[in-house]
Amino acid sequence: MPLLDKRILVVEDNRELRELVVELLEGAGYQVSSAENGAQALTEAKARHPHLILLDLMMPVMNGYQFREKQLAEPDIREIPVVVLSAHENNLEVAEYLPKPFQVQEVLDAVHRHAV
Repeated sequence: MPLLDKRILVVEDNRELRELVVELLEGAGYQVSSAENGAQALTEAKARHPHLILLDLMMPVMNGYQFREKQLAEPDIREIPVVVLSAHENNLEVAEYLPKPFQVQEVLDAVHRHAV
């Protein structure tokens, strides 16, 4: 499947970091949408059914832990793989964990591995 057919959802409350990751992934040929908190991410995931979610943990409104709990309770989006991008350790069951600060190539490699 060509990269252009792969949809990625970037969930990050830091606007500059969110925009940087979106630009990086769009430049690599992915279709990218974004959300600044878990509540927006749930709406976006249900509407777009991305192939992968890049998820920050510490966010206002609904944090990444709460998002993941709600995602797993939704049959239509529970199987979407999640890669956590966070400075905070976590014990969530996710496809991969990349600690902040991360390298650009680490993000691209993780997306290539998990965007199924």
